[in-house]
Formats: sequence, structure tokens, C-alpha cells
Amino acid sequence: MSLPDLTDFDAVVYDLDGTLVNLRVDWDDAATDAALVLRDAGVDADSMDLWAMLDVADEAGVRDELELELSSHERQGAWVSDLLPLADYLPDDGVPSGVCSLNAEDACRVALDVHDLSHHVDAVVGRDTVATRKPDPAPLLTTLDRMDADPESAVFVGDSARDEVTAERAGVAFRYVGDGPSGV
Repeated sequence: MSLPDLTDFDAVVYDLDGTLVNLRVDWDDAATDAALVLRDAGVDADSMDLWAMLDVADEAGVRDELELELSSHERQGAWVSDLLPLADYLPDDGVPSGVCSLNAEDACRVALDVHDLSHHVDAVVGRDTVATRKPDPAPLLTTLDRMDADPESAVFVGDSARDEVTAERAGVAFRYVGDGPSGV
């Protein structure tokens, strides 16, 4: 895996899953459990992906219940997560650092704690921290605001095309961890 050059930036925000750690989440089980939450609310979600389920959960008024279900799977995956090579550079990057993730904030914090990275991170924003989620720019901009960092001198490091679009919409430089997008 090639690591990005981050030396020209005054602040670094990292995606979490696939960038700093690999959460061991059975996403099929998570989707099945999320679909059950929606089914209980009268919504047929069997053909939806998790992101569509989150949108429908808002409309059905069961977002909190769905978030509890998903974050439970993510926390469990965070406890047994694998540290990825880029995480080795977090303690030595020498600039304010943050995490902006599509995972629940508490799952992000568990993974950071498990791998002794929490004290190297100045801000954590998860899917449930703000009203919108990536690729909307608000989560990334909120992370930078909490770090007291200027978007024009910061970089967002991620593993997905969604991360790249988020950075572009926020006016923040972007670097892939690895050789390009690993997912959406």
C-alpha cells in the first residue's frame, strides 16, 4: 500500500475504516438487522443498501433506532479492528489531526482507543455527529472547525470516491491512502 505525502499541510483529517483501521463488521448482518428495524416501521427495505436505509429511516421516523442497530455492529467491529499502515504515521504527523467517518462516532472512538490513537486525534466526527453525512461537506468542515484548522491548508485522506467528493465539496485537498478508491 502506498502512503500519501502529507508534509505540505497544516492539518490532516483521516477517514477511519479502510484508512486508519479495518473495522471487522459483517455488513450483511448489519444490513439485515437494519432492514428489520425498517420492517417494524412498515417499510420494505430488503432491496436497499445501508445508505438508502438511513435515508428511509429519516422519512419513517426511526433513524435513532436504526443508528442504534448500526452503531452496535460498528462498535463490535471496532473492538476487533485491524490497524492499517497509515495509522503508524498519525502520532508523528506533527499537525492537528482529526477523523471524519461514515461510521458512528462512538465506534470511531472505540477503534481509536483500542489502537491507542485517541490522544493523537484532536476531533472525531462520525455519521451521527452532524445532521448530514459524507459526501456532504458538513462533516468534514465540522471536523476542521473543531480542530481550529483552515480548510485551505488541510488535507482529507481517505480510501473511497465518496471521500474524494467530500473533500472537493468542502474545498479541501484530498489524498488517497493506497492506489485509489476502494469503494463508494
